[in-house]
Amino acid sequence: MITKEQISNILRNYDTNNLAIATVCSHSSLQIFHGARKEGLKTIGICLKSPPRFYDAFPKAKPDEFIIIDSYQDIHNIVDKLIANNAIIIPHGSFVEYMGTDDFVELAIPTFGNRAVLEWESDRDMERQWLESAGIHMPKEILDPKDIKSPVMVKYHGAKGGRDFFVAKNYKDFKENIISNEKYSIQEFIVGTRYYIHFFYSPIKTEGYQLSKGTLEVLSMDRRVESNADEIFRLGSPRELESAGIHPTYVVTGNIPLVARESLLPLVFSLGERVVEKSLGLFGGMIGPFCLETVFTDKLEIKVFEISARIVAGTNLYPSGSSYSDFIEEDLSTGRRIAQEIKLAASLGKLDEILS
Repeated sequence: MITKEQISNILRNYDTNNLAIATVCSHSSLQIFHGARKEGLKTIGICLKSPPRFYDAFPKAKPDEFIIIDSYQDIHNIVDKLIANNAIIIPHGSFVEYMGTDDFVELAIPTFGNRAVLEWESDRDMERQWLESAGIHMPKEILDPKDIKSPVMVKYHGAKGGRDFFVAKNYKDFKENIISNEKYSIQEFIVGTRYYIHFFYSPIKTEGYQLSKGTLEVLSMDRRVESNADEIFRLGSPRELESAGIHPTYVVTGNIPLVARESLLPLVFSLGERVVEKSLGLFGGMIGPFCLETVFTDKLEIKVFEISARIVAGTNLYPSGSSYSDFIEEDLSTGRRIAQEIKLAASLGKLDEILS
């Protein structure tokens, strides 16, 4: 992995009065560019073959400049050009997945956040170690698929957008659906309502919900729309669907806004706080946006089944703010909050504390 010292050496030559935000044209790039523009920062879109035409339809979110590459591995070849533009990379789920974690951590350009989190987030065993050691209640893990006696969710490692995940009720179901060469984890299936909670951790801000270092914010919440799991039961009962050879799939196709009961907010903040505090001890802390993927049960418990340690696509619902971020600042998206953090760090001479 590229070292902190190498990144610091690059930053010494940056003109911090003319910083640029750069990311891959996918996932949450529209709001990243939109938010950066609101904060007066230059924007650079990295794209394959040619600029996506749909950006022409959204002029307020269109990057100031496109850099065209033939493959995501070619991003290494444009590092000098990005550095010449004082660029800071904003990672998102598609960026890391397309480029590959091993390649991404070697990218020799200042990147928002702590790259060390990728090892803990992308490996589900390490992720569980992190969350459970923080006192987070997670669905029970099944280590041996032969021990499946009730419904479980089988997930593959890495950011897959739900692709190829499946529910198994027994070992037979597991054997019929598993992809043999993929690393997977098995969790008990928790019945409840899914809430994806969008947090932002700042190690340099001092006002707000204070942690041992910095502050924690809740910017928004969403629920994912999954195809075809959210609509399939219109066709019949689970038994009828199974006999017809129709099985639910969990590919994420969109998102729905949510607001939690206000009485649950203390627990929501407690979960985020514990995860951040543990990350500070394990790998120096995760920085910026992250999402706890949860299930709220009818007993008003919150079970965390996964963490995404960067901006998630569910925040795309809120380019002009949410029911939560409006209480912090009007017109505050997660993309804009990232730009604000970069500007604050630059003004305080603390870019080293939020970039890696």
